[in-house]
Amino acid sequence: MCHSCHSDPEVQTEIRIAGIRGIQGVVRKTVNDELRATIWEPQHMDKIVPSLLFNMQKIEDNDSRIGPPASPSVTEKEENPGVLAENCFRELLGRAAYGNMNNAVRPVFAHLDHHKLWESNEFAVSCFKIIMYSIQAQYSHHVIQQILGHLDFHKKSSPRIRAGIVQVLLEAVAIAAKGSIGPTVLEVFNTLLRHLTLSVDFEMGDRRSSSGSASYQTTSKESEERIVQNAIIQTIGFFGSNLPDYQRSEIMMFIMGKVPVFGSSHTLDTSQLGDLGTKRIQIMLLRSLLMVTSGYKSKTIAAALPSPILDPLLSPSLMEDSELRQLVLEILHNLIDRHDNRAKLRGIRIIPDVGDLKIKRDKSSRQDVSFMKKHGQQLYRHIYLGCKEDDNVHKNFELLYTALALLTIELANEEVVIDLIRVAIALQDLAITNEDNLQMFNRCSIMALVAAYLNFLSQMIAVPAFCQHVSKVIETRQMDAPYFLPEVIFRDKCSLPKSLEKHDKNVYFLTNKIAESLGGSGYSVERLSVTYVPQVTDEDRLSRRKSIVDTISIQVDIMTGSNTEDKVTVNTEEITFESLKKAIDNTGMEEQEKEKRRLVIEKFQKAPFEEIAAQCESKANMLHDKLAQILELTIRPPPSPSGTITITAGHAQYQSIPVYEMKFPDLCVY
Repeated sequence: MCHSCHSDPEVQTEIRIAGIRGIQGVVRKTVNDELRATIWEPQHMDKIVPSLLFNMQKIEDNDSRIGPPASPSVTEKEENPGVLAENCFRELLGRAAYGNMNNAVRPVFAHLDHHKLWESNEFAVSCFKIIMYSIQAQYSHHVIQQILGHLDFHKKSSPRIRAGIVQVLLEAVAIAAKGSIGPTVLEVFNTLLRHLTLSVDFEMGDRRSSSGSASYQTTSKESEERIVQNAIIQTIGFFGSNLPDYQRSEIMMFIMGKVPVFGSSHTLDTSQLGDLGTKRIQIMLLRSLLMVTSGYKSKTIAAALPSPILDPLLSPSLMEDSELRQLVLEILHNLIDRHDNRAKLRGIRIIPDVGDLKIKRDKSSRQDVSFMKKHGQQLYRHIYLGCKEDDNVHKNFELLYTALALLTIELANEEVVIDLIRVAIALQDLAITNEDNLQMFNRCSIMALVAAYLNFLSQMIAVPAFCQHVSKVIETRQMDAPYFLPEVIFRDKCSLPKSLEKHDKNVYFLTNKIAESLGGSGYSVERLSVTYVPQVTDEDRLSRRKSIVDTISIQVDIMTGSNTEDKVTVNTEEITFESLKKAIDNTGMEEQEKEKRRLVIEKFQKAPFEEIAAQCESKANMLHDKLAQILELTIRPPPSPSGTITITAGHAQYQSIPVYEMKFPDLCVY
């Protein structure tokens, strides 16, 4: 009766209404009747649900479906089969217990599949809105699980079908997120990320198979897969943004763990995708992460950027493409900006008065200071190397400027300010010397970036002499080198210089002038004289053999600083940079001593090999002579580095004293 196709429309409507009323009576009878146990069986649900859906499709006005149950008039209930069917469907779902949920919802998927209603999915979306609003809130996660399962069922279907199912999932999640999602949080993200990978795989496969066909067909295939990918990313972002902070942090680490980067144990198999497919996966996952991090606020930077997120995010593997670098910087902006200042910094420019921006900031907490001591060099390195890329465009430089400004606002104490100035001066030197053979546009853009940032920084720390020096350089550039300013170089048409060698020093920011101005205001400026060099990361150590010089420099430094005893300790532990750094932190040495050791390490990393060898040999000889002088010993060196030495003191003789080798075969410590 519900499917009546009588030739007379009025008779057809009456028959259908009678059929729907009959179903409604059966549903209501299940409350306190023996039919309760049998009506939910699949053979009955497979008839009841499609009959109701068939009539609901006839509703021309969709407004009644988009929300909680409507209250139609008595006339509508009596005369409109669609409205009556919808209310009966809501009533049926409202009475469904957890164990019956699968039988009640499964026929909906079958009906939508049979009538091909996923592609033009307005009806599919409205059906699941009705379902989500009608069922008991604690059962929402069960419906989401069924949608995910149906998405898996259609994993090889056309892109439009998959996109339609993902859109339905988005609407269901939007409603469920207001209540309880239950245990399906990670399952939702895992399934969506898996289908994102499949979509990229299909896109790359279509590109390979269609390489000899018309470009129109290839573009059409790719654009359809892009619809799926965008729908998935939108769903991930919406779902993530509705989660509480503690769950959102877990999801951020979960997504970042999927991003394929060098040296990480990511869980997505990209071996069959090739370089282009891997890059596409990286972009899609970073776009998803960008959506999840939007609006995220954390009390401490360490909570927003733990190592499982920060290390792969700043990996060189994500610096090989301009778009990837832009996404990484935008994610960093979301996580660092805790006071919503980013919109005020939009656009790289010389700001006449930073006070007009009304920047919101708090004093750096102890946790933030500790974070910068531990991870600051990683952030500086990423910004420095990001400026060197030859495929940078205007947006890249704008995002790099914003990153420097946000670091200044959120995390800058006196030590960080000095480090940021060192980075800025190093970037200026990079543009002048041009050891990386950058194009003139990139060199001038770096100069403009440095000018915009130092102008911002000088006003933020409010040191008059520093502000005066920066302002003077900017005024000189306006007259003699306007292409060194962001307002000029980033215009559509800008005349570029042929070289940068002929410019007067007054157009450059000078380290000695900055040191003099800051020193007068109480800043510790000794480190400004040390040129900034990017820190060597763990990823670099994975990709090359550990430097012998690193180990020797540390060991020699320790030997010269330790007390000489009559007996030599037998067990020596190999000391690396990381273990030394940890030891320094644990013993709470003063900042001056830390800086001294860092400068020693940096010297040994940069010095020529011959100079290091000569210095080590000289220190070894001094130790030998001093030991012999104090103890009046006669020390006979061993015939080989791995042998033993003989020490004679008066008439006593001690043999078989072991020799502990250093990393050089001709240098030994005894």
